Amino acid sequence: MDTNSTNNPTENISAQEPGTVHKRRVRYSGKYPKKFSEKYKELNPEKYGDEIQHVMAKGNTPAGMHIPIMVKEILEVLAIQPGEQGFDGTLGYGGHTKAMLDQLQGRGHLYSGDVDAIEEAKTEARLRQEGYGKDIWTPRLMNFCEIDQLAQEVGGFDFVLADLGVSSMQIDNPERGFTYKADGPLDLRLNSQSGQTAAQRLLEVSRDELAGMFIENADEPYAEEIARQIYNDLKRGIKIATTRALHEEIVKALQRIKMPKEDRELAIRKSSARVFQALRIDVNHEFEVLYEFMEKLPDALREGGRAAILTFHSGEDRIVKKAFQSLKRAGIYRDIAPQVIRPSREECYNNSRAHSTKLRWAIK
Repeated sequence: MDTNSTNNPTENISAQEPGTVHKRRVRYSGKYPKKFSEKYKELNPEKYGDEIQHVMAKGNTPAGMHIPIMVKEILEVLAIQPGEQGFDGTLGYGGHTKAMLDQLQGRGHLYSGDVDAIEEAKTEARLRQEGYGKDIWTPRLMNFCEIDQLAQEVGGFDFVLADLGVSSMQIDNPERGFTYKADGPLDLRLNSQSGQTAAQRLLEVSRDELAGMFIENADEPYAEEIARQIYNDLKRGIKIATTRALHEEIVKALQRIKMPKEDRELAIRKSSARVFQALRIDVNHEFEVLYEFMEKLPDALREGGRAAILTFHSGEDRIVKKAFQSLKRAGIYRDIAPQVIRPSREECYNNSRAHSTKLRWAIK
């Protein structure tokens, strides 16, 4: 029962301006919302702080939000000083950007890039409203591998951050097609205004290419079986245009493999996550972009410049590790992280999406 409502209907009418029509606020259909669009309290964190804290206290990320990972460790690595110039290659919800801006204390400048026009516009509006003006912060709609162009324009950077994870806003929104847990179009593009969707990509790859994609991009143990199932069904004219349809292909593939029921259910969940990851990496050319970024990064850093990179799976981490090691041997980096830095146990407990994170750094 809404304790703020009144039992006298005439009071509600008299409280309105003449000529206006009273519209009820959209409410949850039950105790917890089932549709992303119904999660109005989570989608308006500034207005519903108590509900947001309740969701976060359970170790979950509120819908439409993104909790920045390893902020403390990143700030320690980057050692940002007022007056310096930096670049956040992956703006997202703006958590890391905000933390770095605060370190500048109103002096210096931070540039933030993102390929997602939808989320970039939302984040810019929110941070502008919080008081971060154009004198201290400039967001750019760009891929972080274009760091060389930006550095040439503004004169290089004292610190650089690249968070390679997909933002929670993208994962949570079924319309973006990033997860099998909710039905939506099989899209998976970080920039929804450019390039092929995952559904379109599936139509043009061979069975062997598909299996190779699942192995290389996600270390999927059932890559051959899943690729065969998808390829054969597409050849039969079965459409795989939604997240649910792709998930069903994985279910069918693993049902043919002998294993206990409990093991099968776990295998289906894990394989679904890996297949979606592999497709996302392929659709967005993520490895190619990362190789390009790692190659351009040293020239974009000023002497003594610090770089920090957050990765979320072994393929990304290998690329970053090898690039840092190779460039240190070549004398381009003065120092690199001797070993990977992981999030604390407390952070993993408070934010389940932090578990797979790895942080590496380098100093020019």
